[in-house]
Amino acid sequence: MRFLLIIAIAAGVGYYAYKSLSETPETCAGAQQACMQKCRRTTTENQEAQACQAACSRDRDACDREKARAGG
Repeated sequence: MRFLLIIAIAAGVGYYAYKSLSETPETCAGAQQACMQKCRRTTTENQEAQACQAACSRDRDACDREKARAGG
């Protein structure tokens, strides 16, 4: 019984690790969302979180400008 529990936990951890590593955002909005999620997971201080989120917004703006330049 313990063996099945260990296998189930390992499968769950493996799935989420694969999912987080294999997902590459295809849009600027997707990249910003992934960046914001990373900020929420990795920052503990309010000022750190705000700085991280501001960096995400700057990256999004730069991405939008680059896509507009390339597409137009």
